[in-house]
Amino acid sequence: MAINDETMIVKSRDEEQTVASMIFEDVYHSLEEKGYNPINQIVGYLLSGDPTYITSHNNARSNIRRIERDELIEELVRSYVKQHKL
Repeated sequence: MAINDETMIVKSRDEEQTVASMIFEDVYHSLEEKGYNPINQIVGYLLSGDPTYITSHNNARSNIRRIERDELIEELVRSYVKQHKL
């Protein structure tokens, strides 16, 4: 049996949250830049799964599709709870 001498990298939930947060922020600003209401557009995407709610400006549409919608919703809830100290 071979022993692997390379260091294993474990992706923590914090790293995933950071990616989700960064994607939300980038998508939000891209939607704003194009003149859309970011809240309405993101909610439309989260409810329907239809990526056309998200602009392709700054690769926002491609970026938001890198993360599952349930993970994005989880990040939103986590952020809300943290902000309101629940």
